Amino acid sequence: MRLIALAASVSALTLAAACGANGKSAPQDPGAALETRPANAPDQRPAFDGQTRAPGVTTEVTLTHDVVATELEHPWGLALLPDGRWLVTEKPGRLRIVTADGQVGEPIAGLPAVDARGQGGLLDVIVGPSFAQDRMIYWSYSEAREGGNATSVARGALSADGSRVENVQVIFRALPVYDGDKHFGSSLAFAPDGKLFVTLGERSDAPMRPQAQDLGSHMGKTIRINADGTVPQDNPFVGRDGALPEIWSLGHRNVQGVAIQPGTGAIWTVEHGTRGGDEINLDKAGANYGWPDVAYGVEYRGGAINGGLTAREGTEQPVYYWDPVIAPGGMTFYEGAMFPGWRGNLLVAGLKDKQLARLVLENDRVVGEERLLTDLGQRVRDVAIGPDGAVWVITDEANGALVRLSTGN
Repeated sequence: MRLIALAASVSALTLAAACGANGKSAPQDPGAALETRPANAPDQRPAFDGQTRAPGVTTEVTLTHDVVATELEHPWGLALLPDGRWLVTEKPGRLRIVTADGQVGEPIAGLPAVDARGQGGLLDVIVGPSFAQDRMIYWSYSEAREGGNATSVARGALSADGSRVENVQVIFRALPVYDGDKHFGSSLAFAPDGKLFVTLGERSDAPMRPQAQDLGSHMGKTIRINADGTVPQDNPFVGRDGALPEIWSLGHRNVQGVAIQPGTGAIWTVEHGTRGGDEINLDKAGANYGWPDVAYGVEYRGGAINGGLTAREGTEQPVYYWDPVIAPGGMTFYEGAMFPGWRGNLLVAGLKDKQLARLVLENDRVVGEERLLTDLGQRVRDVAIGPDGAVWVITDEANGALVRLSTGN
């Protein structure tokens, strides 16, 4: 292992007058939107108040970030092991263990090869719900197949010394295969009942987009499977002619974050939209989220999408969308002890704007937004909560970092 100096870069951010390390929020200017830049799609209108440009809020505590480890090559997924160490994926195909004090382990042996072209590679990683008994971990990746590639999910037992994964099984392979290098998804989350949610992109290219609406394709879908890859019989499309039984929801563009809401067990996802259309969804069984027939934003090359249609009967509205976009990565709900005022908030990694978004929720609506880690100056890819309630992120850079955000106390 190599040791990376703890706190290679430390920044104290006094966001407001400190009132104790409770993470309370106060409005910057009651009713004033945090986002003030011109919209990418200025002619589109939200379906309801608060669907975009939520009021800015400020955490009333001094925050400090510590760069714990560097020399990670485009890290993508972050997962906490029960002993307080971190599993970190690197997009070229390496999985490492990183300790809380910055020791970066050698690549874990035994993972299958990845197709690391473009947006592909080794993607998310998650610790299985029965890890204490079977040491199972799960990961998603772009897999080379005859005729192209697609997203797959594998699992294996992490050896006691953490050096390798054993008894590796590929438990899910998305179909169809496509020869492309974009929009693989993919984020993983276990629900309290042990079901595994997998998010998938529609592969970006114009000929593939309609597959987000095709129940005979996994593209542009949220998937729900059992931990062994079998299909839960209460999935919404089980038994429907022409429908793939793993599908939970459809009409997505490129979902790279999924989180289970504490208390309710609700499924929330965040996806890369078009220019002016990144969105948060409350992901319901059998629901259609519209892409590519309905979307906020405009084409990246310019021009309206499907005539600028943002709503249609039979499709769900996003809970929230960003215009201009933040290019969201992973996300998680905050339930830690360090910031009790943040409990129930959504934390969303932001790549384009190099920040971590904190969204305050009330009755399944976003009522406040704060941008954190803006002075880090790196693309924030994924976010997780440490044992003490500190917030940990990884940054998607050639020399990516593992960073801890805390009260500094």
